[in-house]
Amino acid sequence: MAAVTGLTSCNDFLDELPDNRMELNDAEDLGYLLVNAYPSCHPAAVFEWYSDNSNECVNTSWTGERFQEQAYYWQPINESSGYESPKYVWDNYYAAVENANHVIKFVEENGSEASYADQYGEALMLRAYSVFTLSTMFCQAYDPSTADQPNTGMPYPLKPQEYVGEIYERGTLAELYARVEADIEKALPLIGNNYAKPKYHFNKEASHAFAARFYLYYQKYDKAIEHATAALGSNPSAKLRDWQAWNALSANKMVQPNAYIASNEDANFMLQVVTSQWGVYIGPYLAGEKFTHNHRIADYETISAEGPWGNSQEVFGYQVFYNDDMSSKMLRKIPYIFEYSDIQAGIGFPHSVYSVFNADETLLVRAEAKILKGDLLGGLDDINAELSKFSAKGVSLTQIQVNGFYNGINYYTPQAPTPKKELFPWFSLQKGSEQENMLQCLLQLRRLVTIHEGLRLQDVKRYGITMYRCRVNKSNQLLEVTDTMKKGDPRLAIQLPQEVIAVGLPANPR
Repeated sequence: MAAVTGLTSCNDFLDELPDNRMELNDAEDLGYLLVNAYPSCHPAAVFEWYSDNSNECVNTSWTGERFQEQAYYWQPINESSGYESPKYVWDNYYAAVENANHVIKFVEENGSEASYADQYGEALMLRAYSVFTLSTMFCQAYDPSTADQPNTGMPYPLKPQEYVGEIYERGTLAELYARVEADIEKALPLIGNNYAKPKYHFNKEASHAFAARFYLYYQKYDKAIEHATAALGSNPSAKLRDWQAWNALSANKMVQPNAYIASNEDANFMLQVVTSQWGVYIGPYLAGEKFTHNHRIADYETISAEGPWGNSQEVFGYQVFYNDDMSSKMLRKIPYIFEYSDIQAGIGFPHSVYSVFNADETLLVRAEAKILKGDLLGGLDDINAELSKFSAKGVSLTQIQVNGFYNGINYYTPQAPTPKKELFPWFSLQKGSEQENMLQCLLQLRRLVTIHEGLRLQDVKRYGITMYRCRVNKSNQLLEVTDTMKKGDPRLAIQLPQEVIAVGLPANPR
């Protein structure tokens, strides 16, 4: 990221502290730093393997990598060489914080916040987003009754690192959320759309979408609704993805995935370019089939399951892809782009792009916030707005249909799976109530709309959903349940990298 100044002599080298950081002088320098400051990885893969979107498939021809196995079995992930590993995520997101802090320090020391409003706002938002993302991996879901306990948060550096080995404290999750909120609120009035490629930055829509998701997790529902509305505008349907046009695209190569993350797609508020192999694991490449989103999950819980709208695959009309007849069942959303560093040797780097904030997910954030405030019909209106674009048959649900469907099916068990998972949130929720049924509908729809993108694990954590590790045979029959994770299980907070624990940062309890 930095320009390295040539050294003219040995004496010059000894006279100055070696430093390969770029020198910041003006808005152009700040902008250049921020262009390259965004994290180059995304935790979707580990979140999907860790969540209830994966089963273990038993077949001698199916394989899984060590990293997959550790994530699936909820073990400490000490395999740190992968692009999706917790260590790689930790390093990348804290590097983003460091770069953001250099911009923030420059602006604040020069006393020119108004002159550098775009860069200052973007840096504040990037810092908040980076630490918040780390918290979704390494912390429990926010719960007001436990958030102020020691070492439940993550380090939140407010200035650039001054020396190697500087010691940071984890603090509390309450402190972390308060600092994220402070950065967001300070940044939002400054954020603009003055970018050559605005979809790769925290533009106005992306910033409000991030704020909406954050405030939903923070349980400040009025603010979640406010910011979701700011991102969506007065006519949200105009910004939603044209799912049927996407469904109709060619199944060959990267046509559908590339269309999903296109920068000219109105639904995409912000795109993040990453180094990743997730597009291989969740593509038709026969990779990592042992731990995967298999037919048993797809047929009874997700993309081919029944819902209040009918059979999901038939009603929504999306093309479903398979690794083979018995393992993965998937939608083509995540691109796989290989950059060759040496074509003759066949080596290089795998890349992908994520739609980290988009209109469809933001609309469902608003729907959930309304339901949690008791505005069930308002939440249903937003659900129906999403269904009008997501379904191929123009589905529009009534409250009677929602109540009838979820009251008419049993809660999920490994032996008799359904899309209805028992909810144990931190707040009081009456089982079988109209509010619970509407939340069930919202959670099932979001699981479909955001499949393979890593958000399901956050819903599991926030609603205290019990997860099971199911071993399934070639006929998709349950062989055994190998483990269970309930609300409050300390393993819901993924273990910190061993390298971080070794230098003194308190580990997550086990």
